[in-house]
Amino acid sequence: MIPFLDIKAINKPYEEAFREKMDLFLEKGWYILGDEVKAFEEEFAVYCGSKYCVGVGNGLDAITLTFKAYIEMGNLQIGDEIIVPANTYIASILGIIHAGLIPVLVEPDANTFNINPKLIEAKITAKTKGIMVVHLYGQLADMDAVMNIAYKYNLLIVEDAAQAHGLSFKGSHTRTFSFYPGKNLGALGDAGAVVTNDEKLAQTIKSLSNYGSQQKYYNGYLGFNSRLDELQAAFLRVKLPYLNLENEKRKAVAKRYLSEIKNEKITLPVCSADHVFHLFVIRTENREALQKYLADNGIQTQIHYPVAPHKQEAMKAFHHLALPVTEKIHQEVLSLPMSSALTEEELNHIIKVVNSYKL
Repeated sequence: MIPFLDIKAINKPYEEAFREKMDLFLEKGWYILGDEVKAFEEEFAVYCGSKYCVGVGNGLDAITLTFKAYIEMGNLQIGDEIIVPANTYIASILGIIHAGLIPVLVEPDANTFNINPKLIEAKITAKTKGIMVVHLYGQLADMDAVMNIAYKYNLLIVEDAAQAHGLSFKGSHTRTFSFYPGKNLGALGDAGAVVTNDEKLAQTIKSLSNYGSQQKYYNGYLGFNSRLDELQAAFLRVKLPYLNLENEKRKAVAKRYLSEIKNEKITLPVCSADHVFHLFVIRTENREALQKYLADNGIQTQIHYPVAPHKQEAMKAFHHLALPVTEKIHQEVLSLPMSSALTEEELNHIIKVVNSYKL
């Protein structure tokens, strides 16, 4: 079976360096908010072209704490509305809700899967104060159009870049990241970060993530415990210098898929040059049949995602929404194996089998 994602194979080249970092970690005996976290924050900020990076526990916390910080700073108030793509992983929406804000869901462009800017203005009300953009699957959203709208209505922009490590971003907006093990830049456990050029925002997020404290035992905010783990920061520092190379390997895989998969029953994604291919997502009307056919031929796939956020049991308040484009996407998408560790033999097999699908 060709795995959908062989994380062990992806991390294999780094194992010796991981062990060295582990030995140094044990030797130092400093386990929380040490030199590795500080160094990674500095290095990742530089990599992203931002002034500041704050490491946090995971990608969801990165979103929640960013919006909480904007509330503490007076940029937002509890109950404000934030525009967000309807077609996304639920974490994008949960972070807004957990911060005490109201997500307003907007349909995607059916070709790119990202938010459709043409539909944003119709959703703006007097309570709308921001737009959260999601670069889904590693594809840059139409930021020129989104930024024009944000400037017109004086709205904050926050970018959910959990699937977009290494993307060529536009503008200097605040961005949230996840380093879940399966990401393009993946830790060996949960981890996340926020990058920004806003010093006050960075300081507020850092304080909120550490019990609301800026000085030990003195708490200025009702904070949280969501700090980037020292050991995970060390592992991320090992992998960060190779992120561009990893992304180039992913792009090479995608290039072969795009040029060699030719099956009228399968719709390939419309991809820009900026895509870093966290996922390679196709569409088909009979997804279950295709997924079974691929599995029977030794190819593991995944569905990102089987249930739209507004149809989830936890999101009952949104069940009344009619979002047909989002719902159709969630019924048809299927993710093919995508990683820097795929071999030429595996790729040849995947392409051959996909092309031979007839059901």
